[in-house]
Amino acid sequence: MSAQKGKDLLLKIENAGSYVTVAGLRTRRLAFNAAAVDVTDAESAGRWRQLLAGAGVRRAALSGSGLFKDGESDALVQTVFFDGEIRNWQVIVPDFGTISGSFQIVALEYGGRHDGEVSFDIALESAGELSFGAL
Repeated sequence: MSAQKGKDLLLKIENAGSYVTVAGLRTRRLAFNAAAVDVTDAESAGRWRQLLAGAGVRRAALSGSGLFKDGESDALVQTVFFDGEIRNWQVIVPDFGTISGSFQIVALEYGGRHDGEVSFDIALESAGELSFGAL
């Protein structure tokens, strides 16, 4: 995969059967994690740790920060957060694919300087199985 523009990585939230781009994001990040299951015992070769393949909890975390640009997507994100909803989201990774699945907003922060714009930070955690679709 060659170098890509960061602005092409998109975060979208489902609304009434279609996906709406979360507007105004300046930075976005998607991280995948898997917990290791340690099965080491007294008879493990050389007392080296052994892990159980395919076990453990997998999760994904999404985060982003930006500024307010679009009243529709801003209001939707706020409503979903304050209602504690789990919604379907998509992350479009250019020249890679689309990751889709259920996420919950776990943090929504607002900030601003006296001589600047109001900004927001958002963090989401996966709430179920994710799917991948190649581009």
